[in-house]
Amino acid sequence: MNQTLNDYRNELHYMNHAILKLLNKRARVVMDVLALKKSENIPLHVPQREMEMLQDLVDHNLGPFSDETVRHIFKEIFQASVSLMEERSGVSMRVGRASRCDLEIRVGDQVIGAKPVVIAGPCAVESEEQMDLVARVLSQMGVRLLRGGAFKPRSSPYAFQGLGEEGLRIMREAADRYGMQVITEVLDTRMVEKVSEYADVLQIGTRNMFNYELLKEVGRKQCPVILKRGFAATIDEFLSSAEYIAMEGNEQVILCERGIRTYERQTRNTLDISAVPILRRMTHLPVIVDVSHAAGRKDILADLSRASLAAGASGIMVEVHPFPAVARSDSQQQMDLEEFAVFIKEVGIELMRPVAREYEPGNGLKPIVCPEGLPLTRQGA
Repeated sequence: MNQTLNDYRNELHYMNHAILKLLNKRARVVMDVLALKKSENIPLHVPQREMEMLQDLVDHNLGPFSDETVRHIFKEIFQASVSLMEERSGVSMRVGRASRCDLEIRVGDQVIGAKPVVIAGPCAVESEEQMDLVARVLSQMGVRLLRGGAFKPRSSPYAFQGLGEEGLRIMREAADRYGMQVITEVLDTRMVEKVSEYADVLQIGTRNMFNYELLKEVGRKQCPVILKRGFAATIDEFLSSAEYIAMEGNEQVILCERGIRTYERQTRNTLDISAVPILRRMTHLPVIVDVSHAAGRKDILADLSRASLAAGASGIMVEVHPFPAVARSDSQQQMDLEEFAVFIKEVGIELMRPVAREYEPGNGLKPIVCPEGLPLTRQGA
């Protein structure tokens, strides 16, 4: 017998009520889980467990809903369950805003979370000469926070992977020589102790935002951590990763928006400016923006930086190389030293007092030539 439209509607009505009963039954089980977790001092929200459940559901999905639709539906259910537990337990995330004042994190003589700061340096540490030149000129401008990669996570296994511990040594010596602080990425739990010997701030890159064991390991170190947002991560997932670090006792976490992957190809990534004010409302942690990795190009870095600061960012991270044309990685997005001096003026960030005579375009500093014959500045290039 053919079913009528009312028959189908009645069937859907029955299913809706059945789903509602199951959701409320699930909520009651969640409350039982809450009581057990509180008695055994287990964290309320474990993102890794959530990801495992989502993957199991996708693996058993027979359609017609797509896997992405199943993920979306159950993410909402899981989030509602976590919210219910937080509401009933009165416990909020360690990195949550609640009524906390903005966190200020001291790194050397800079305070991240107060006046806007600039973090600058090359994508990768390549040589002693390169790092000495960069550190010297940046310090002359008043930059105190030196970035650079000694271990490079690259998409291609054949691309330059960094100098490793030798790169850490080179960067540390250059920073000490010019009164700067070192910020560098750690890729693996086995590297945390070694990198910590050289770095003042540990950085977790975009590919490792979901590396929970690494997050927990750096959480056991009592030093500042810059956590970069995963290029496909939601803001909630971003904060959950920060919570992993804080749960281990280290609440000196600096969140870094570095762009997310979209279908747009005019930029390397798409800078999510909206994430800055949203994060400022959701957490007391300082938020900085890596405009170089967001853009993947140099001509719009000042514009993106001004927008980021206007949205409430506590600082800007940029890549600077003495000779970008011969850089071993990301040459297209690294400014040379002259371009960086112009960039600082355009953005209008007030830097620290220079430790030596300030570098400005064309101010007569002795030109230094790289092996390929490219001058430090563009005069005569």
